[in-house]
Amino acid sequence: MFSVGLTGGIGSGKSQVADLLAEWGAAVVDTDRIAHALTAPGGEAIEAIRARFGAAAIGADGAMDRAWVRARVFEDPAARHSLEAILHPLIDRVTREQAARARGCYLVYVVPLLAESGRWRDRVDRICVVDCDPVTQVRRVQARSGLTRQAIERIMSVQASREERLAIADDVVLNDGSTSLDELVCRTRAIHDFWRARAACRSGGSSSHE
Repeated sequence: MFSVGLTGGIGSGKSQVADLLAEWGAAVVDTDRIAHALTAPGGEAIEAIRARFGAAAIGADGAMDRAWVRARVFEDPAARHSLEAILHPLIDRVTREQAARARGCYLVYVVPLLAESGRWRDRVDRICVVDCDPVTQVRRVQARSGLTRQAIERIMSVQASREERLAIADDVVLNDGSTSLDELVCRTRAIHDFWRARAACRSGGSSSHE
């Protein structure tokens, strides 16, 4: 299946773009949602996280305590590597399982750390970056999460820079502070139509998905 790797920094709006693509017929595999499921109550990663980090890493509801773990991994690179060693193989396995079952006019992998991983260039046909200026990223994340500016900037500091993401992009959807919802929909629709045409060419026919 024709495939796209969709990425962008925290607060860029990549999930909103992915939701639009799914609405229009694309199959979407979201690695961030997979990670949340793995660390939810009863998730496959919970016991390994408890064994590595102790009971404090698990909240009263049985899910990973994201705030506690976030603080720990930002202070200690070894702890971050340990968490990645637990999560990344599980995320990769579930991602491949979901992709194998996917049905749509083309396949979208939503990968927040695509640029950082360096492993996706050969796995997808196109890489698309949802592009946003850092000031707008911080504002959006503050509005939805209540995190402090300092906490958000720490998260951004371990992500690829805007320039690094754009350097690997085949396609870009601009979603900066001046972008209206209507503009985002139009830009996303244009890139969707382009990918759908490429997918149809590969399959030797036209797609019936709208």
